[in-house]
Amino acid sequence: MSVNTEATVSFSETETRSDEMNGTIEAWIADLSDDVEEAAASVKFQEWLDVQSRFHGYSHRNTLLIKLQCPEASRVAGYNTWRNEFDRHVREGESAIWIWVPIITKQCPQCENSPSYHDNSDCEYDETPPEEWSKGLVGFKPASVFDISQTEGEPLPDLETEAAGDPGELVPALLDSADSLGVETRIVAPEEWNYGEAKGVCKQRSLMTMQPKVEVKDRENQADLASTLIHEYAHALLHFDVEDDTERSKREVEAEAVAYVVGRYFELDMSGSAFYLAAWNGDDAEAITSRLDRISQTAQELIETLR
Repeated sequence: MSVNTEATVSFSETETRSDEMNGTIEAWIADLSDDVEEAAASVKFQEWLDVQSRFHGYSHRNTLLIKLQCPEASRVAGYNTWRNEFDRHVREGESAIWIWVPIITKQCPQCENSPSYHDNSDCEYDETPPEEWSKGLVGFKPASVFDISQTEGEPLPDLETEAAGDPGELVPALLDSADSLGVETRIVAPEEWNYGEAKGVCKQRSLMTMQPKVEVKDRENQADLASTLIHEYAHALLHFDVEDDTERSKREVEAEAVAYVVGRYFELDMSGSAFYLAAWNGDDAEAITSRLDRISQTAQELIETLR
C-alpha cells in the first residue's frame, strides 16, 4: 500500500492547497483501486467508513479529506462557529482541517457562472443585469474547520436523534420508513422462514406495488434485526435493478458498507462487519469513486429518513 494509513496529511500552502486536496483524494482512491485484494485495503476502507458514519451529511470527498488529516475527528465546525454558536475556542497552535465548501453567489442564467467568470467567458447573455440574477452553486473552495478535540470551552449540548443508542426504537423507525423509501417490508417469524441461514432477503418487485420486497427473519437481538433491515434496504436502493451478476456481487460490498455507516451512526455495534474488497478487483479509480459516492449518498438518505 503506497499510502500509509497511519500517516496524516496537511494543506498548509495557500497557493497549492486546492491542487493538493484534489491530488490527495485521487491518490487515495487510486491506491484503493490498485490494492483491493490486499487486507490493508479493507482496513483502509473501514477507516473511511468510520469517518463517514460520523459525518454522514458530508460528501465522500470531504470525509476522505477529514480522514486523511484527522482520522479521529468526531465533530467539525469553523473557527467562528465554535466561538459564536458554542462558546468554544480553538486552542492556539492547532492545525486546520481543510474541506471543500460550496460557493453560492449570483449566477448567470445561461452559462451558470458567477458575474466575474461570466465577464471573462464567451457567454453573451445580457437580458438582465447581474444584480438581478438568482443565486446558485458556482463551484467549491477550500475552507478550514476544526474538530471539537482542538477546542476548549463550554460543553456541547446533547445531540438528540430519534433512536440514538436504542435499537428497540430503530426497528419500528425502519418499518415506518419503508413506504417513503419505496420498499415493501415484512418481518417473518422463524418458523415461517424459508431462506436457510440468510438473515434477510431483497426479492423481486411486488406485482401489486412494483416495489422491491424486503423480508427479514425475526429474532430477539433487535440490534442485529435493525442491521439486517438496513442492509436489505441498501440492496433495494443500490442495485435492485442491476442484472449483471458480477456487478451485483460488487454492490454487495456497497450494501454492507451502507449498513455499517448507518448502524454506527445509530450507535449499534457493527464490529462483526467484514469488507472483502477483492470483489472490486478490476475496477479503476473512476469506478471506485462512483462506489464511494453511492455508499455516501445511500447512507445519507437512510439516516435522514430515519432521524
